[in-house]
Amino acid sequence: MAKIGLFFGTQTSNTQTAAETIQKEFGGNTVVNLNDVSKAEPNDFNNYSYIIVGCPTWNVGELQSDWEDFYDELDNIDFTSKKVAYFGEGDQVGYPDTFQDAMGMLEEKIVERGGETVGYWSTDGYEFTDSKALRDGKFVGLALDEDNQSDLTDERIKAWVAQLKQDFGI
Repeated sequence: MAKIGLFFGTQTSNTQTAAETIQKEFGGNTVVNLNDVSKAEPNDFNNYSYIIVGCPTWNVGELQSDWEDFYDELDNIDFTSKKVAYFGEGDQVGYPDTFQDAMGMLEEKIVERGGETVGYWSTDGYEFTDSKALRDGKFVGLALDEDNQSDLTDERIKAWVAQLKQDFGI
């Protein structure tokens, strides 16, 4: 049975709601443990080979406050041999120059610590001008926009989780 650690930070509960939807979508023989990063310790990450990180971009391209508080703790975690997927909430209309920046900042830091990024996501269907979450023309993870495209969230999560099952090899 595969066990995945999903670590999220949330301000408005949109990211937590997405985390719960992702957890349900995995279903079956896959256990997805939800971890509020505001209550997490660095050694909590050691329990998982598969990790999902959820963080909204806050204000103008900033980490959500719980992730901002935990950011330096990432230096104390060895992500070597861990497959890490990312999802984020953002507002592509209100903040088109910093859409999904937080997801990109966390991915960059975790890659520096040895993590292998999985779950890249196409930019098709989004309208933004710049993002720190872009690598080779794709988002480093699932980009969600509850403000402007909430009608696409469930469909996007379903497709992304199907992709993650392959990426994680479960």
